[in-house]
Amino acid sequence: MFEGLSEAQAKEQILELVGEYCEKYHGPKKEFEAGDRIPYASRVYDKAEMTNLVDSSLEFWLTSGRYTDEFEKKFAEYLGVRFCSLVNSGSSANLIGFMTLTSPLLGERAVKRGDEVITVAAGFPTTVAPVIQYGAVPVFVDVTIPQYNIDVTKLEEAYSPKTKAVMIAHTLGNPFDLKAVKEFCDKHNLWLVEDNCDALGSQYVIDGEEKLTGTVGDIGTSSFYPPHHMTMGEGGAVYTNNALLNKIIRSFRDWGRDCVCPSGCDNLCGHRFDRQYGELPLGYDHKYVYSHFGYNLKATDMQAAIGCAQLEKFPSFVEKRRHNFARLRAALECVSDKLILPEACENANPSWFGFLITCREGVDRNAVVQYVEDKGVQTRMLFAGNLIKHPCFDEMRKAGTGYRIVGKLENTDRIMKDTFWVGVYPGMTDEMTDYMAAMIIEALKGA
Repeated sequence: MFEGLSEAQAKEQILELVGEYCEKYHGPKKEFEAGDRIPYASRVYDKAEMTNLVDSSLEFWLTSGRYTDEFEKKFAEYLGVRFCSLVNSGSSANLIGFMTLTSPLLGERAVKRGDEVITVAAGFPTTVAPVIQYGAVPVFVDVTIPQYNIDVTKLEEAYSPKTKAVMIAHTLGNPFDLKAVKEFCDKHNLWLVEDNCDALGSQYVIDGEEKLTGTVGDIGTSSFYPPHHMTMGEGGAVYTNNALLNKIIRSFRDWGRDCVCPSGCDNLCGHRFDRQYGELPLGYDHKYVYSHFGYNLKATDMQAAIGCAQLEKFPSFVEKRRHNFARLRAALECVSDKLILPEACENANPSWFGFLITCREGVDRNAVVQYVEDKGVQTRMLFAGNLIKHPCFDEMRKAGTGYRIVGKLENTDRIMKDTFWVGVYPGMTDEMTDYMAAMIIEALKGA
């Protein structure tokens, strides 16, 4: 098949065939018909992603490489930040985002075991898990409905002399009150980590400037898991404008090492064998000097290759999510006496991940959910609902240690009992959106 062809020509022929394969076997699905399954999220891709993936695999570099470099550069440019590090998942991004704050390089501002981190219980567990795993203390604050984000009026009550950071997510694409949270952090000299895994592309106006979420705090995190705003299968990113934090992020991602040379490179600093580190012998190989107890959380170049193609499409994804959200909300306005419909945070233009619905008093969420699921509409809870109620908290809950609650988490508990959400992903058509609305309305008859 490749007789007489150079390697470059053979690769070109393979990629051309891959493109044709993708268009034939991964092309547009049949038109939607009532009763067809509507997932809460799905991948949106074409031959660009598949040819990039195969192109990377043919190089067989496997670990991070040229596509990783390209993605980190272009993603940082999109966000308007100085530094971006690709990792293997959004949960890993949160792990690194928090662990970075524990580095001895941060001096008195470093988070130590027993220090407190303000967060919420109504969200995804891996926003909180790194705090607990390290031995710091999460301080749980209630959220508001229908924004589903931290109640900023409780921040001062949550503060103590042990508070070192705030680490919270923008819920399903809806930014939390960044102005209030940032002012609180600045007032008390606290770190702010924005879990941006469900909100990539969301915008917020702060001090008269429109910024993307994830770029206002000290560190932002993203996830590229298939249901998210863009995908590379598994994958995530950690980003910052702070050079010292970036150095620490890279160290924790890359085994905890002190050296900044990328894989396959040696001695970029020119001092590989002439420095003193810790109690090691003078001149010990800098590639094997460790300044942190780190991990290996790098992504592969094959993942990055998919991400590069997704990033080209990403602005259109955001606009389609906003379109689907607005259409669904308008269609459900007629049942707002039975359902609390979601509202954007003030000063925000969300890149919606999903459409959150809270059943009003007298409406049985489980009955509504089961009805629309039977009609083919996939639903999800707001993740943990109230994380503290889960089995992973059993031992701490019984002992009454390891975390702190501010006041009563009344809205958090209500979300656990009355809230669910449906999708607005960019592959969703108007017909699918209208059908979802019709099934939700139908489910409420007699409620």
